[in-house]
Amino acid sequence: MNLKKINPLLQKALIENGLTEANEMQQATFSTIKSGADAVIQSAGGTGKSSTIVINVLQRMEKSIGESTRVLIMVENKEKVLEMEELFLKFGTFHDLSILGVHDKGDIDYDKNIISLGLDVLIGTPNKINAMFSSAGFNINTIKMLIIDDAEILFRNRMDAVILRLSNSIEKTQRLFFCNQITERVEVLAEKIMIEPTFFEMDEED
Repeated sequence: MNLKKINPLLQKALIENGLTEANEMQQATFSTIKSGADAVIQSAGGTGKSSTIVINVLQRMEKSIGESTRVLIMVENKEKVLEMEELFLKFGTFHDLSILGVHDKGDIDYDKNIISLGLDVLIGTPNKINAMFSSAGFNINTIKMLIIDDAEILFRNRMDAVILRLSNSIEKTQRLFFCNQITERVEVLAEKIMIEPTFFEMDEED
């Protein structure tokens, strides 16, 4: 994939999965996300936002370190959780990151036990993640990337208060919003929790 200074092992995995060319969004956002800066990325559905999330997480988190969660990704529902997990399995072939997906219908005690054993990337619905961190007392200051997918949908469903509370519990992290549309709520929450965020707005034909 034609991205500047991409991890060679990640590039190999992408090529093996047929991703040889970065799309407009991936090219435009790669350097900013890699730098650790906050950003809001808007692009139409079906343009590879989930793939972009996974590629950038694997780029920044090259290998498993320590036992505490380093990446927190919040998505809309169980289907989105499973889809994101599958992408990590495909693109993370040559990485040793531990990944866990949690959702509202899962066993919370089982999920908490897995996290306590050591985890790199946690993917889940906001309510489930909030319940887990509220009851288990996990240290979330180890989180280096806080990523919200389908941000405008989650905020429309009144998940913004949960996300704001979780974000405020992390002392320092990179915050990324991915959305189909930059709504007023997306802008307001970005301004509340992000540091000088960069806004990317992709045309639908891209």
